[in-house]
Order: sequence, then C-alpha cells, then structure tokens
Amino acid sequence: MSPLRRLPLAALALSALLASTAVARAEPTLAVDKPMPAPAWALAERALLRANAEGVEAFTKKFVDGRGYLKGPEHWGITDGPDDSVEPIRNWPLAYALGGPDTILKSWQTVWEGHLDQYSRAKVPEVASARDGIYQREFTPSFDWEHIGEGLSGFYFYGLAQPDDPLYVTRLRRFAGFYLNEDPAAPNYDPQRKIIRSLFNGSKGPNLGEPSPIDWDGPPVPGGNPERQKRFLTSTNIKGDHPLNLASTNLAMTAYMATGDAKYRTWLLTYVDAWKERTKANGGNIPSNIGLDGAIGGEWGGKWYGGVFGWNSPDSGVRNYVLRGPPEAFGNALLLTGDQGYTAVLRKQLDNLYAQKKVENGKTMIPVYYGDKGWYGYYDVAGRSPGLGNRRKVEADIYLWDLNPADLARAKASETKPGWLDYLQSGDEAYAVSALQAGLEEVRVAGERIRKDDTTMGFPPDDTRWSDSNPVATEALINLTMGAADPGGSGHGPLALHAQVRHFDPEARRPGLPDDVAALVRKITPETVTLTLVNTNPLKARTVTVQMGAYGENDATTVKAAGGASMTVNASWFNVRLAPGAGETLTIGVKRYAHQPTLVFPWNR
Repeated sequence: MSPLRRLPLAALALSALLASTAVARAEPTLAVDKPMPAPAWALAERALLRANAEGVEAFTKKFVDGRGYLKGPEHWGITDGPDDSVEPIRNWPLAYALGGPDTILKSWQTVWEGHLDQYSRAKVPEVASARDGIYQREFTPSFDWEHIGEGLSGFYFYGLAQPDDPLYVTRLRRFAGFYLNEDPAAPNYDPQRKIIRSLFNGSKGPNLGEPSPIDWDGPPVPGGNPERQKRFLTSTNIKGDHPLNLASTNLAMTAYMATGDAKYRTWLLTYVDAWKERTKANGGNIPSNIGLDGAIGGEWGGKWYGGVFGWNSPDSGVRNYVLRGPPEAFGNALLLTGDQGYTAVLRKQLDNLYAQKKVENGKTMIPVYYGDKGWYGYYDVAGRSPGLGNRRKVEADIYLWDLNPADLARAKASETKPGWLDYLQSGDEAYAVSALQAGLEEVRVAGERIRKDDTTMGFPPDDTRWSDSNPVATEALINLTMGAADPGGSGHGPLALHAQVRHFDPEARRPGLPDDVAALVRKITPETVTLTLVNTNPLKARTVTVQMGAYGENDATTVKAAGGASMTVNASWFNVRLAPGAGETLTIGVKRYAHQPTLVFPWNR
C-alpha cells in the first residue's frame, strides 16, 4: 500500500497546498493533431448529451410548478413515498457531470430544493414518525434504507457536479452526523456493538417499536389497491441491524470525499469491518439480522437468516434484500483502502449460492432464500427473481472492481444477451453505436409519455405520473465514456461511481466532456485502460482533462498514443489537446488505488 493511502485527505490537501506555494504543478499535456473523421459513436454521444437537456426541459415544464414542487399530492410509504418523487430524476446530476449542458443541473437543483420544502411541509398524522413532516431536518425521520437510499441518489451524484457548494457540504455533514451520533435526537448507531439499531432509522433516530402496515405504507389512498398494506402485517420485528443499513455508508463516504474530514472515513471502515467479520464468522453468508446485543440473529432466536427483508423475510417471503447495502459499503471501503478483501466478501457470498446450484433443462438454477430447512427458491441465473434481484449487477460490479477473469466468466454466464462486458472484450464499435441509439430511444419514449400526459394535477393513486417519464438516459454514456457500470439508485445502490476515467473541461472549469469532444473506453486490463478521444469540431481545438478513476483514486503512469507519441505522467490526471477534427486512441498505464478518493476537481487539488 502506498504511504499516501494512510494519510487523511485533509493532510494530503495541506501537503499539496504547501507544495503549490513553491512550485506550480506542471500539467502533463499530450497534443493530438492526427485527423479522425468523427465516428458514428462520437456523433451519437454528442446527440444524446443534447437530447438529455431537451428532455429535462420537457419534464420540468410538464411536472414542476413555479416553486419547484412536483405537481401531485405528497405520500408516505413504500408504494409512493418521498423517495419516489426524485428517484426518477436521480441521474440528472450524472448527465451534467458527463458533459451535458448547465440547464440539466440547474433544473435538478430546482426540483431537489422544491421537493425538500414540499415534503418537509407535508404531514401525515396517521404515521408517528411523519406527524411533524414527511421530511424532518430535510431527511427521512425513520424508515428503511432501501427507500432512504433511493431518494438520496441524485444528492450523492450532485457531489460529482458541484462538490464545493456550501449548502451541499452543510447537508452532507448534517446527514452523516445522524449516523455518527452527532445529533442527540438521532442515536442511530451503537458504537460499542458497531450496529445501527433498527431497520427503521433516520433524522428522528431508530424505531425500536413494532411498525404497523400504515407505518410501512402510509394511510389508505382513495382509489388505491387495498391489498398493498396486507404485505406488511407480519413485518413488525425491525429491531437490530440489517444489511440494508450498510447503504448509510454512502453518506460518510460522500462527506469524506467532499470535506477530507477523517472522522467519516474512520466511522465507515469501523462499521463495514464489523459486518465483514460477522459475515466471515457466518461461513461467508451475510447475516440478515444483528441483534441489539451485537449477536448474529440476536432478535430472531439466533437465526442468521431472520429479519424483515432478509433471507426468509416475513413480508410475503419474497423481499430478500440482503445484496442491497453490502455492495455500496464494501465498494466504498475498497475505494478508501484498495483492499480487495472487501470485494472478496461479496464474491464468497456468490460462491455459497453457486455451491447449491442445480441444472434443470440445461439451465443453471441457484437459490435466493434460506429458511429453517435450508436453501430454497431456485431461479435461473440468467433470469429474474423476486429475491436477490440485483445479483447479476453485483456479479458485474465485483468483476470491474478486481478484474478477475473468474468473476468475468460468472457475470457473462448470467447475461441474457451480449452486452457491455462483451464489448469490453471485443471492442466492437457497433455495440457502442447501438447502445447510444438505445439511449436516444429511451429519451424519445419518455418524451412521448410526457406529451401524452395532459393531466395538469393529480396522478394514479398507486404511482406518480412522472415515475416512468424520465427523459434522461445516462447508462450507455457512463459505460462507454468512463468505463463504469451504472451506479444505479433503484434496486441496486446508489453505489459510488467505480470508473476507469472521468473527464473535465479545464477551460470552462467544469466536469464532463468539453463541447464537441467524445470519448470511448475500449478495453480495461489490470494494468491499462484503452481510450479513444475525438474532437468532432472541424474548426476549433479542444482540451480535455482525463482523470484516473471517478474520484482521482488511480494514477496514470504513462500515456501512449496509437500513432507513436507517448509521455510519462505519474499523476491522477493529465490533459489532451485535440486539434480541430483530430482524434487518437490512447493506452494509459494505471496504478490503481494510489490515492484517497476525492470530489475535488483536478485543478483545485
């Protein structure tokens, strides 16, 4: 491990500042003059970045009023709670950070601030924790992290866009403080036993009582489905820690990357390491309940598989969310330490599932539940299942974190059709074009829904009108320009952005690809990243800053152009100056996890 990795970010920042007072850092810049006719994928990238901005304009015009409020009543609960108001637009800050126009971020800010006010003012007398507001101190008062996390997705991603926004930093500190026991009204964490004390937690602290169906899903909605509350009649034992609570580490992670305050890093690693040790003690199976006494299965008669949303959930027996929370937490710990032992925790859990496999009609089947009689609930590894529904995404993630060929083989065996992981092996540009075209089609379909929605107030009782009308497509752009899996925000995550590269505009001093520039990550190996950059403008030169990793956690050792030019970098970022209409494919040598991750932009470090 590099000695730098053991230093708090604040110390690193101070060291850099002192050094900069003596000698300004020379910015390594590679000049590219080689003409490259704009490829189809490059034109499609630029078109999708523009289309996303136009989609945002259509969405806000239809669904957002002058206060920034979403047009519709405010609800509490799993079916249609506050997270569902902003979850559909969670990727707007990502669209900006990829290089989309400023209007995308400004619109997201309007809706985010509006919804905080909207849901803080809305009160639900029937729900004890929401009687004084669905949000209190701008945060969910007490609920589960499947839904708290979904609502915070865009908030986390905003850090990639404007990490030095003072209000953003203030909120990060307040929200993370709910879990560092800095707020007397929110004693969520037990530092002695290293647990979050209930499945329901938030700005009002842990709920150690027995929630009713109304606490889970709010009061009945006129015209709604009366069956929805029956799902939670037996989901009353929420005491103790649950894997879902590991998603709360995203708050400490983001606060650390924005502020450099070592206390967030320390808390995160302490909490995650406790879960790591419990899982190891449990044979590699992630326990789905930790008692208030710190014992595995402590609130469920010693059963490691007990608990709401656990391996044998009492909620209809189908919501096994054990793989929602651990990927976020162990991925965060990996970024902070470079220790692949965190990846190994998830790999071992998958190994245990595959050790129980059956082959039926030529299909590999694995279980997704565990009960008193052992493993059960077998589903096709290449299909969908109601429990562990994000397993295939976890398989792809651990391959991308460790680049282990065995992980790749398992992830590809779970694919239903060739996808991005196959492209990384073949480099076939046809895939890049088709993926970006699919993104444009996603925007078109959402735009059509917006146009056909001519109701100005209200929405179907069991759903929001805008939930399927997000006209912003980012997955293909994230895959292809950054070499990253979609960090998600619904059903899986939101995760930190584990990326090979990230781009900045050094002239506009903003994140994302500069105007006219397109990027394509073609290949990833443990030692290299192959990246093509092209300037689609035939008349103006452009400069792009290439950062190694989403948070500058990696180093570029060398950069070699296909045309023969090369330079030594040994830094977390470098510049490429692209002549009008020029482009080049670069092979970048990589030293992984060389630095503490940070949201600070390259030129401010």
